[in-house]
Amino acid sequence: MKTKIWFAAALLVLSQALIAQNNLTNDKIWASREFNVNYVSGFTSMRDGIHYTRLVRENNKTSINKYDYKKNGLKGTLVSTENLKYNGKSIEIQTYAFNKDETKLLIGDELESIYRRSSKGNYYIYDLQKKQLLPLTDFAKGKQSVPQFSPDASKVAFMRGNNLYVRDFTNNSELAITQDGEWNKVINGMCDWVYEEEFGFDKAWAWNSNGTKIAYYRFDESQVKEFNMAMYGELYPTDYKFKYPKAGEKNSDVGIVIYDVTTKNTNVLNLGPEKDQYIPRIKWTLNPEILCVMRMNRLQNKLELLSFDANRSVQTGIMYSEANDTYVEVTDNLYFLADNSFITTSEKDGFNHIYRFSSNGKFLGQITKGNWDVNEIYGVDESSKTIYYQSSESDPSQRDIYSIGFDGSKKTKLSTKAGTNSAEFSANFSYFINTHSSANTPPEVTLHEKSGKLVSLLEGNEKLKETLAGYALPKKEFMRIKTENGVFNAWMIKPNDFDATKKYPVFMTVYQGPGSNTVNDSWDSKNLLWHSLLAQKGIIVVSVDGRGTGNRGADWKKSTYKQLGKLETEDQIAAAKYLGTLPFVDAKRIGIQGWSYGGYMTLLCLTKGSDVFKMGISVAPVTTWRYYDSIYTERYLQRPQDNPDGYDQNSPITFAKQLTGKLLLVHGSADDNVHYQNSMDMIDALVKNNREFDLMIYPNKNHGIYGGLTRLHLYNKMTNYILENL
Repeated sequence: MKTKIWFAAALLVLSQALIAQNNLTNDKIWASREFNVNYVSGFTSMRDGIHYTRLVRENNKTSINKYDYKKNGLKGTLVSTENLKYNGKSIEIQTYAFNKDETKLLIGDELESIYRRSSKGNYYIYDLQKKQLLPLTDFAKGKQSVPQFSPDASKVAFMRGNNLYVRDFTNNSELAITQDGEWNKVINGMCDWVYEEEFGFDKAWAWNSNGTKIAYYRFDESQVKEFNMAMYGELYPTDYKFKYPKAGEKNSDVGIVIYDVTTKNTNVLNLGPEKDQYIPRIKWTLNPEILCVMRMNRLQNKLELLSFDANRSVQTGIMYSEANDTYVEVTDNLYFLADNSFITTSEKDGFNHIYRFSSNGKFLGQITKGNWDVNEIYGVDESSKTIYYQSSESDPSQRDIYSIGFDGSKKTKLSTKAGTNSAEFSANFSYFINTHSSANTPPEVTLHEKSGKLVSLLEGNEKLKETLAGYALPKKEFMRIKTENGVFNAWMIKPNDFDATKKYPVFMTVYQGPGSNTVNDSWDSKNLLWHSLLAQKGIIVVSVDGRGTGNRGADWKKSTYKQLGKLETEDQIAAAKYLGTLPFVDAKRIGIQGWSYGGYMTLLCLTKGSDVFKMGISVAPVTTWRYYDSIYTERYLQRPQDNPDGYDQNSPITFAKQLTGKLLLVHGSADDNVHYQNSMDMIDALVKNNREFDLMIYPNKNHGIYGGLTRLHLYNKMTNYILENL
């Protein structure tokens, strides 16, 4: 018996040793589900604050299940795809939303993406009491976007074909609020391309608190120039055209309209004499007759919150105003209280902090203080005068959850684990769900009381952790790099069999866009696995956050103003030179790779730093900011008319002749964001200067370059290029 036990134990040890020798492959990373992360999807806190719902997908069905916060117990299934059929057709639950009294659900099916955030699909109303499913509208008229119940659930407003509609269930009618919507001309209730991309939203309308009025955006983009992309696959390629305002060019004329549901009257707000401006947000106050409109000048260095009387559609005051020598950030950190005072964030003291103001803009106090940034406000509990937020107080690479009183007292750290924490609070702030990960630990989803006390583990990703254990991934190590340009945060991944007496090639991965960070103590999913694959092949992988990145205050972030690319390139080159001085680094074998802004940085590093970098891979790069959109580009560079040197002196096209290392240039031909035109002009400059390079174009692929086996092909291409040229 002892012999059998010993033999079984020996087999177990041997099998574990063999598993630990597993090597990563791109097929496993990009073409299988082996390393997929599980999250708590479709989470919604119910109105009572003691229950929540989530989407559960198992056994080829999707269910909306109801749970108890306190005990984390399953209370039942509200609806399942097993029971969802209409006219014999099975309905999938891709998205869902409750009405106010939680007796009905708005369910989205057959969703398809439009751009980065926008989508359209077919929506249904499911009555939880009657167990009845009905279509929102006549689907033959086209798919719908951004639907939402009115506060009393008697209506649903939605977008279709650039117009805004209201479906009234009391008389089973459907009314077109607008009728002038037309592709590439007028949009009512959704954003044009540049607002969606750069101001980060697609639903451009809102009910007031009692459902008597709707405020909506009207985009007149008829004078905005079109961008066209050839779509291949047919005998004659088709030409996709959409409105895209480039830096310095004409933007859409944007108006805000208030529609009265009872009288069916519409009133256009007077947003001032200046038409060339932005309206990055609108938000109803808790008073259903007062609408807050955020107004910003085109250079984005002055922001105002305007109040409007919804009945008379006239401006009643300026609730808040902020100006800056560079630019003012737009966020969703705006919360109105019962007296119409409000809580928001600002960088006015040099770091992003929480402030409170009265309804007429009177300063009522700075709530958070210190040399660190608040990242996001999760919610405001007026009953206990408590604010819940996320910050990087402990370190620029960390994210933690805190609570604090309106007067700045009783600040409490609610998250307990180092790394990156994010939260979703219950409706009454009694509980929160915390998603945590670190650089070397996959996400865990846990349920907590508002004090931070752990209630239960909802998702531990144990299967993924077990799988990862079989690959003995190298650890991501955090470090500081001291250069003549400053001290930079960085991380490094070394091969598992690292030998300090040997010389290793270094592969740097870069982004560096304004306010961004790549040096985060968080799970980087498949990117981490790919970098680990490179480490398994004997390459040290490094990422560095230089000047212009986030979570180190406004001065650090805004130091690149009017000269995008200059300081960032200097910092990446300085970091590479520092790495080259390390005894275990082969200074003649340093490469770099980035995507989008990172692709732009890669080209600048390979040209301006041609004596430092041996090779690089630039994916979907900006090559001249003259080709990028108005809102993003002018925020950091002003208009080309105002700052031509800022555009041209830091364009990699200008330095094409300095390229000496190996370059792989990659782009999707249908990139609606960073247009393929950027790479075409870079190619032209390289050819004119007789510089050799390699090129990979992915037909009909957008900025993400994905779909089918596309990602696998791309990462095989990049891996081989690195191994052959580094």
